[in-house]
Amino acid sequence: MTKPDTDLIIAGGGLAGATLALALARAVPSLRVTVVEAFPLSPGALPESYQPSYDARSTALGWGSRLIFEELGLWHRLAGQATPIRHIHVSDRGHFGATRLHAAEHGQDALGYVVDNRWMGLCLMRELLETGVQWRAPADVTDMTPMPGGVRVQLTSGDKGACELTARCLVVADGGRSGLREKLGFRVTRHSYGQNALIANVSTGDSHGFSAFERFTDAGPMALLPHGSPSRAGHQSALVWTLTDEALAEVLEFPGEDKCRRLQERFGWRLGRFTHIGTCHHYPLALTTVDEPIRPGVALVGNAAHALHPVAGQGFNLALRGLMTLVEQFRLAAEQGKSIGDLDVLRRYQSLHRQDWQQTVRFSDSLVRVFGQSMPPITAARDAGLVGLDLLPGAKRWFARKAMGLGGRRAVIDRPGNVNREVTRHE
Repeated sequence: MTKPDTDLIIAGGGLAGATLALALARAVPSLRVTVVEAFPLSPGALPESYQPSYDARSTALGWGSRLIFEELGLWHRLAGQATPIRHIHVSDRGHFGATRLHAAEHGQDALGYVVDNRWMGLCLMRELLETGVQWRAPADVTDMTPMPGGVRVQLTSGDKGACELTARCLVVADGGRSGLREKLGFRVTRHSYGQNALIANVSTGDSHGFSAFERFTDAGPMALLPHGSPSRAGHQSALVWTLTDEALAEVLEFPGEDKCRRLQERFGWRLGRFTHIGTCHHYPLALTTVDEPIRPGVALVGNAAHALHPVAGQGFNLALRGLMTLVEQFRLAAEQGKSIGDLDVLRRYQSLHRQDWQQTVRFSDSLVRVFGQSMPPITAARDAGLVGLDLLPGAKRWFARKAMGLGGRRAVIDRPGNVNREVTRHE
C-alpha cells in the first residue's frame, strides 16, 4: 500500500478511543489518525461549561492514570471535577478482618480519583479539537479486509450509506458489545460470575471524608467511592453493588427508601444512614479476555480486549496503560520507518503489555473468588490476610501500589524532540 487514505483508523471514540487519539496527536503528530464514532459529534455541540449531574456515571482513576493524563497535558482540565480518594477501607462483612490505606502514608495527595465519564469525555473532546485528528461521526466500522501493507475498512455512515477507507492499521476500541471483534474472528473467553453490578450514586448522613470503601459480603462485593466536589468532603458516593439475578430484580422493583434500607443492611453504618439513591444502571458481570488481541494490521484495546470485575476498579486503568504502550510502539515504528500495522510492531506491544494484563486480571479475579468463599477455613485465612496487610508495611505497600496502578513498567510516549528515549521506565 503506497498511500492509504489514513494511517490509523480507531473504531470507537469513547474514553479509550479518544484517549488513544489524543496520545497519538501528542506523541506522533505526523501520524494521520481517523476516529470512527457511532454517536454524532460536532464542535458546536460541546457545552460551554460543565454542570455536574447527581446521576452521572463515573470512573475510578488510579494515581498512575493521573500521571499518564499529566503526560498528555489533560490533567489540568480533568482535575477541576476529579474527586480525590485519600483513604481506602477494605473489610469483610461479618468478620474481623480489615485493612486501611492512606495516601499520606505514601507521600501523595490521593490514592486515586473519581471522575464523571461525561466530564472526562468533554475534556478529551476539547483537547482533540485542537489537534489534526479526523472524525467520521456518526459512522460505524462494519468489517475489515486485510491487504498488503494494511487494511481496507468498511464503514456505514448514516444517510451517506456504505464507504471504504484504507489504512496501515485498525484499532478496535468500541467496547465489548459491538460485535466487531467477533465479526473479525477474534476468539473471546468469557467466564460469568453469575452476578450483576448495580451502579448508582447515593447520599449518606455522614460525610465520605474522601474515603473509598470496599466491602465484601456473602452476597458479593460492593464498593462506595467518594463523589462530588473535588475540594470539599461531601455526602455523595458512587456505588457499585453486586447482586444475583433474583436479588437485582427484587431491588429494582423497590422504591427509593426500600433500596436504601436494603443497601444499609448489606453495607452497614460506616457512612451513617443512606438517605437517597439515584438512577440505577446495571449489567451482568463476567471476566472477558482475548488471549491474542492482535493480528497483522489490527489490535483490540480497552473493553474490546478485556472486561474485568469492577470491584477493584482496575478496568479502565489497565486499558489506559495498554494504550500508552501501543502509542509507544507506534512512535518507535514511525521513527524507524516501519508501518504501524506490521505484525512485529503489534507483537512488541502485546509482549510489553502482557505481564501487566495478566497480573491485573489475576489480581481482580482473585479478590472476587477468595472473598466469594464462605467456608470457615477460607474466611479465617482471608481475615488473617486483611489483618496482615494492615500490620505488615511491605505487604501493605504492595497492595497500595496495585490499587494506585503503580509498580510496573511505564511506556515512554515523549513528544518528538525530547532527548530522553529510554524504552523502559519503572515506577
